[in-house]
Amino acid sequence: MSIKRMFIVATIVLAATANAAGAAELPAAKVPRASASLNAQDRGRYMVIVGGCNDCHTAGFAARGGDVPEREWLKGGGNLGFSGPWGTTYASNLRLVLAKMTEAQWVRYAKDLKTRPPMPWFNLNQWTDADLRAFYKYVRGLGPPGEPVPAFVPPETKPTPPYIEWPAPPK
Repeated sequence: MSIKRMFIVATIVLAATANAAGAAELPAAKVPRASASLNAQDRGRYMVIVGGCNDCHTAGFAARGGDVPEREWLKGGGNLGFSGPWGTTYASNLRLVLAKMTEAQWVRYAKDLKTRPPMPWFNLNQWTDADLRAFYKYVRGLGPPGEPVPAFVPPETKPTPPYIEWPAPPK
């Protein structure tokens, strides 16, 4: 099974588990609304929400059912690693990443990005330039960038917990 397929299957399993556990739907005020009339900041916020960026790039977001103050969004996934045949990756602090780039550099970077799992770079590559520019403006407007996340751990090195084994080792 390909890594991409494993990521899709795991995402479906996680969503089903959350629903089976009685996860509440978002209140109406938190439901994103798509609109061509959104300004860049609002469009960028919308892209963060529908792109699922917070799920990994905001520490504790999924575990808290999305109940994380916006001022904490996109500061990285904390010390939770994703470990597999590629090594161990950590969801980057997008505020720090974008602080080091111009808007034009970000658009080119996002269009050309190919990275390790579980990042769905193949989806980000398909965003429009306007969506990427709006995302950039939104993230840059969030406030202080916070701290870096742990560095990539190569496959031959055992990561420090906590981490998610991906795919699960054979029994």
